[in-house]
Amino acid sequence: MKDFIESKYVHEMAQTTNNLYRHGWDERNGGNVSLRLTKEEVSQFAGTDKVLRNIPIDFDASELAGKYYLVTGTGRYFKNIIEFPERDLGLIRITDEGNSVDLMWGFNDGGQPTSEFPSHLMSHIERLKKDPDQRVIMHCHPTNLVAMSFTNPLNSKHFSRTLWKMHPESIVVFPEGIGVIPYMCPGTTAIGRATAEKMQNFRVVVWPHHGVFAAGDSLDETYGLVETVEKSALIYTTIQSQGGEILQSITDKDLHDLCHRFDLKPNPEFLKPEKVAVTN
Repeated sequence: MKDFIESKYVHEMAQTTNNLYRHGWDERNGGNVSLRLTKEEVSQFAGTDKVLRNIPIDFDASELAGKYYLVTGTGRYFKNIIEFPERDLGLIRITDEGNSVDLMWGFNDGGQPTSEFPSHLMSHIERLKKDPDQRVIMHCHPTNLVAMSFTNPLNSKHFSRTLWKMHPESIVVFPEGIGVIPYMCPGTTAIGRATAEKMQNFRVVVWPHHGVFAAGDSLDETYGLVETVEKSALIYTTIQSQGGEILQSITDKDLHDLCHRFDLKPNPEFLKPEKVAVTN
C-alpha cells in the first residue's frame, strides 16, 4: 500500500499550487486551496487511518462531519509545496461535533489549515447543495481581475457582462456569470458567509481589491475557470492601456448565438442590457 504522499491528490495539489505561484496569483503566503476527498479514496493509502492531532476551527462545520479535505496550510508559500508537501499540506477530517478537525496526514512541523478554512467550508457546504460533484475551493489573487475592482462598479452583472464580452470562451466557461461582494476584511466569518451566499449561484466570487474564491469538480477544472476569468480581465486591461475606446466588440446577439451553439443556460438577467448600478 502506497503512502498518501505518493497519491495523485498530493501530486495534483502540488502541481496546481505551483502553477498558481508561477502565474503570480499567489505571492508569498497568499492564496489557499482545499480539495474534498472520500473515505474510500483516502483509505487506499497508508498513514491516513490514525488521528495525529485535533485542531479547533472557528466555525460550525457539522454539516460536513466525517468528510475529508486536503488543504493548504496557514502561512505557507505555494512555491514550496511541490518540494515540501508533507509540511505545507494537511489531510483533515471534520469531527462529528463540527467545531474541530482531525489531522490525518501532513502539517508535520505543527502547521494548521489556512486561516480562510472556515470560509472554504462555508462555500463547500453551499456548492455541495448545488452539485454533489463539487470538490474544490480555490482562493487566489488574479492581478487583472483585482485591478478591475478598483475601476469598475462592484456589481455582479456589470463584471459578468464585461468579462463575457472580452472573449467567446468566457460565457462558455462561466455562463452563470460571476458574483461580486463588497470589500470585507479577509480571514473573518463575515466574508466567509458573504462568499458562501454568492456561491449559491456562482462558481466564482470576486473579493474586491483582493482576489477570488472559485469552485469546481476538480483542481484542473477550477484552475481553468480562474484562468479563463483572468484572461478576460487581461484583455480588458489591455484595451484600457490602448486608450479604452472599443470600436467593435462581442454583441448581445453574439452572446445569445454562443449560448445556442454550445447549448448553454446562461444567467438570463445578465443577458439583458445593463443599467449600471453600484450595488449588488
